[in-house]
Amino acid sequence: MIYEIAILPVHKEHIDLFRHAFAEVAHLLCRAKGYRGHMLAQGIETPQQFNLIVRWQSLEDHTPGFETSEDHRLFMMGLQAYFSEEPQVYHIEGAAFAMGDPTF
Repeated sequence: MIYEIAILPVHKEHIDLFRHAFAEVAHLLCRAKGYRGHMLAQGIETPQQFNLIVRWQSLEDHTPGFETSEDHRLFMMGLQAYFSEEPQVYHIEGAAFAMGDPTF
């Protein structure tokens, strides 16, 4: 199991608009091959920073898979106007969480 962790810096004045925009494009992510769930979490100390954690079946499902798709292009087009700087993305490997939301 692979987890993509994307740090999404959002303009402070656009936080609510970003949340709405994410809800509008989330279906593009959810239908990707190898997608196994996601969580969008807003920072407590830094509320303008969101963390998107996506569980993928394999690294290849995310990259090149989703990242080279038309759905990814549309997903990013729906969000990019709200970013205060370029998002940072990295991957970690591990098993599903032992407790919590069973769909994640």
